[in-house]
Amino acid sequence: MANPYDIPPEMRDFAERSVAQARKAFEGFMGAIHKTTGSLEGTPLAPAKDVSAKAVSFAETNVTSAFDLADKLVHAKDVQEVLAIQADFLKSQLASIEGQMKELGDAVQKATGVKK
Repeated sequence: MANPYDIPPEMRDFAERSVAQARKAFEGFMGAIHKTTGSLEGTPLAPAKDVSAKAVSFAETNVTSAFDLADKLVHAKDVQEVLAIQADFLKSQLASIEGQMKELGDAVQKATGVKK
């Protein structure tokens, strides 16, 4: 008897294509964001450029990680593998976000001239 949790190959293929299309759309969106944040030079918002660049970079990193997670989940063989992949992702994302928040906080302090 077939495993009731088996994903039909057609559905897996559809999920792979969907993730790839979403990733491509996101990359186009990020290109526009990078162009916009690069145009802050010479404006009153220039001191915030570093903070904006870091925030955009962190967002890009986090969304890319989510796409990588989706790719791994699409290829998972069973529920146990799905749970292991999700647990690893959560652990690494929490550590990553903790570092990002510290770095972003330091950048905000630098941009505003506020001392710790």
